[in-house]
Amino acid sequence: MTSPQSTSRQTLRIIDANLNRVGEGLRLLEEIARLLLNDSVLTQQLKTMRHDLIRGDYSFQQQLLQSRDSTGDVGADMEVPGEEKGRELPLVLVANSRRVQESLRTLEEMAKLPGMAPELDSNKFKHARFDIYTIEQKLLGRLLRQDKLKHISGLYVIIDTGMLKGRSHLEVARQVISGGARTIQLRDKVQSKGALLPVARQLRSLCAEHGVLFIMNDYLDLALAVDADGLHVGWDDLPAKEARKLLPIDKILGVSANTVELALAAQSDGADYLGVGSMYPTATKEAIAVVGPERLRQIKQAVSVPLVAIGGISKDNASQVMAAGADAVAVISAISSARSPEAASRQIVASLEISK
Repeated sequence: MTSPQSTSRQTLRIIDANLNRVGEGLRLLEEIARLLLNDSVLTQQLKTMRHDLIRGDYSFQQQLLQSRDSTGDVGADMEVPGEEKGRELPLVLVANSRRVQESLRTLEEMAKLPGMAPELDSNKFKHARFDIYTIEQKLLGRLLRQDKLKHISGLYVIIDTGMLKGRSHLEVARQVISGGARTIQLRDKVQSKGALLPVARQLRSLCAEHGVLFIMNDYLDLALAVDADGLHVGWDDLPAKEARKLLPIDKILGVSANTVELALAAQSDGADYLGVGSMYPTATKEAIAVVGPERLRQIKQAVSVPLVAIGGISKDNASQVMAAGADAVAVISAISSARSPEAASRQIVASLEISK
């Protein structure tokens, strides 16, 4: 039978070990958010959580340190089944998230023992555990979508059915891919979804074959049906927060935003990139307001997600837009209406290279 004194020391060892696991796991998640994903919101949230959970009464911290016996820990050298070397980063992220969650649950229960208050607050550990469930989901999604987001750069071509002048979607797509487009978005406000579905499938297959991103505009159901790389919505379409919930975790979400306030809201709601415009007057959407490159600069300073500039962009002004902070330029009429979409694409890509 153990004495009250040894039981107390054993309890403190459990608390100390789990606080250490929480701190270590949270620090790794924080570094992923900060250095890999460049997500200032999640970084701050994780940093604040780490400090709030680990920081405690000085005398209680002394008791924890005094109880520590790392050399005598029978679990120190135990092999963990399935913890093989060479795991990919998403698995490392999930493993450390679960490590934090399990330790928080242990601390939550230990805090309920007699004599543990006020040093330990059971509700604080419980709330932190539920926060980590959400943070894990956000971090994993961002990490899985990171490779796709690398394509949100350079030339982003929107193939609009109304601008094709009798040419097929597939013909134009082949040409712009040859011309250097890194992303293709399909937009159609005229045809039925039934008629658009085979077109979307063909474009998705072509883009996958050439390593080009395929984005579906507006229609979540079509994006899901053809396994598109992502969906782009405007503010009068499906709300970004709902679209993010319905999209698979590895699919990217683009949202149109023409003010700093809308951009911040879209980022908060789960947008992976933003479409900002109109940069210049355009015949594609006559009623749209022209916000210009200056608004792009303002939004660039406010958000951390990539920006796609759109509206009236051509080979003559593409470099100016990139200089204002765009990660990519979305082009419609200057390419779709050109005699040779491939040549038009090459010209814009060349101007972007010069601007770099």
